[in-house]
Amino acid sequence: MTTIIPSYIQGSWFTPETDAGARLVRDAATGEPIARVSSAGLDLAGALHYARTVGQASLGQLTFHERALLLKQMAQALTARKSELYELSSRTGATKNDSMVDIDGGIGVLFTYSSKGRREMPNTTVYLDGPVEPLSKDGSFSGRHIYTRLPGVAVQINAFNFPVWGSLEKFAPAFLAGVPTLVKPATPTGYVSEAFVRILAESGLLPEGSLQLVSGALPGLFENLRLGDLVAFTGSASTAESLRSHDAVLTGGVRFTSETDSINASVLGPDAVVGTPEFDAFVRQAVAEITSKAGQKCTAIRRMIVPNGAVDDLIGALATRIAERIVVGDPRAEGVSMGPLVSLEQRGDVLAQAGRLVAGGGEVVIGTVEPRAGVGAYVEPIVLRFADNRADAVHSIEAFGPVSSVLGYETVAEAVELVARGGGSLVTSIATHDPAVAVELVTGMAAYNGRVLMLDRDDARTSTGHGSPVPHLVHGGPGRAGGGEELGGIRAVLHHMQRTAIQGSPDLLTAVTGVWHAGATAANTGTHPFRKSLADLAIGDQVVSGLRTVTLDDIEHFANFTGDTFYAHMDEEAAAANPFFPGRVAHGYLLVSWGAGLFVDPEPGPVLANYGLENLRFLTPVSPEDSIRVTLTAKQITPRVTDEYGEVRWDAVLHNQNDETVATYDVLTLVAKEGAWV
Repeated sequence: MTTIIPSYIQGSWFTPETDAGARLVRDAATGEPIARVSSAGLDLAGALHYARTVGQASLGQLTFHERALLLKQMAQALTARKSELYELSSRTGATKNDSMVDIDGGIGVLFTYSSKGRREMPNTTVYLDGPVEPLSKDGSFSGRHIYTRLPGVAVQINAFNFPVWGSLEKFAPAFLAGVPTLVKPATPTGYVSEAFVRILAESGLLPEGSLQLVSGALPGLFENLRLGDLVAFTGSASTAESLRSHDAVLTGGVRFTSETDSINASVLGPDAVVGTPEFDAFVRQAVAEITSKAGQKCTAIRRMIVPNGAVDDLIGALATRIAERIVVGDPRAEGVSMGPLVSLEQRGDVLAQAGRLVAGGGEVVIGTVEPRAGVGAYVEPIVLRFADNRADAVHSIEAFGPVSSVLGYETVAEAVELVARGGGSLVTSIATHDPAVAVELVTGMAAYNGRVLMLDRDDARTSTGHGSPVPHLVHGGPGRAGGGEELGGIRAVLHHMQRTAIQGSPDLLTAVTGVWHAGATAANTGTHPFRKSLADLAIGDQVVSGLRTVTLDDIEHFANFTGDTFYAHMDEEAAAANPFFPGRVAHGYLLVSWGAGLFVDPEPGPVLANYGLENLRFLTPVSPEDSIRVTLTAKQITPRVTDEYGEVRWDAVLHNQNDETVATYDVLTLVAKEGAWV
């Protein structure tokens, strides 16, 4: 029998004892049998329990930064062996460029989340959301929001078109959040997913229970899920709706998000006539989207919405570029630029849907809806033209392959209406160099899209393209597109966490969050905090300065020295007429500079650099002969896992001689982790 693709569960590989009922997977180009797929006999309940116990425990021992570093190391492990993945990917019908989008794109997601995790998240296990909310006049009772990881397992059900990227875009944010993953790849290309999981398992980088793979069906999945678990689904809208209606989701508290098929659009602006860079960019992008992955992309352009007068020009330009650039064949053959669909079944479905588009009013102007002879699952690029731009078929039927339709419009408002008729999309792109057109299109259709790409002569060379989600931005969309957000930077990480409002005293808030809160216990140990390395520094370590008097000569010297001769500092009459000042006042930046002079310890030591101020606010003006003092408190300590130093955030408060708050801000310094300084 053909090899059965194994599953990776409970820390080991599992293969069914028999191939009875297993599905056969074939090479998309040659029809050669590759493998069989079955999960018969797999202990799904045990795998979920293993994730919730062992996986949760192993990930819970790591901070955000430690998980982020592991993601980078996983990306490097996959990069070192990606030639193996490329070889397997070609059997799915993917060209080298298609495989690059899937494999290198997936690896890139790991690198991106590693970078964002270490740059944008604390080196702890609790993520803060928003500022402190004072709830009492004396500061003894406050509240704020925190995110903590969900206590369950992230079940990730993926589509066949991106067996690597589709899995890793879900895995990376879940892993960074600290939630173990159980991934279920689609059967036709699951052998590629199995290969990348095997590479990661062999690398020794996976914390125990953090990643499991089920090759085959998930019988009784939702009956085994509970509060704290979540499901991320990529696939058809009909399947998503069926899963979403399960009691585990409706009443059981299981989170469910989906990214489904959508009738994405690309709009050619009225200014983008033949001969403009925008028209040319639109044509290049459209052909790329029709043929990349043989059109088997959830983000592919299904509707090209163009001015009525440009319809014929566009069709002619598309036909010319397809004839010149696109060669359909075995992706391993020299010169081939578009491979087959993933399977004969998929080819049959695509041609059937294209036939429905014809029956719904579409006229085939490029290609044919007749099947190509031979064993491979080949379909030539197909472009249809709809005379009736409001025909229901073109806005509701998706042929998930190299198929796209051209619609004309009269006004920009009508173009917006046509985009909206798709019922919600992952992405719409627009090609225009006219800011007014861009504003009207984007503001009119943004609510119907998860992403809008604006294409013009200035970004045509650097644009990532209509069909390429990036891990920094949301990937998902409203309505028919599923309503989910899979990528989206730290937003995607927080999807795997629970936001909770916490209330309490400053000391308790400090204990829970790891961030010092005003009013919490502070310590003046007699050793200046700048003399302490991270090994010795503690949250709440504090220094309080003496007073320094500000004179009129100081103000004028600062003004003349810096060139900041703003009237509030130099003209008594004008300053007094200002509703915010009693007369001439000190510069805010003079006070901040003096603040540094009041709190700094000048000798060489563990403080390596001051690299910024944040949240600076000037609250009370300082007049000549007023005095200021500073209180500096270690607010947050963030060691960097890859360096011999870390970041310390200091709470800085300037007071005047009357104990009124003059200014508040955060000082950011880089401090050595260890070291002995006098």
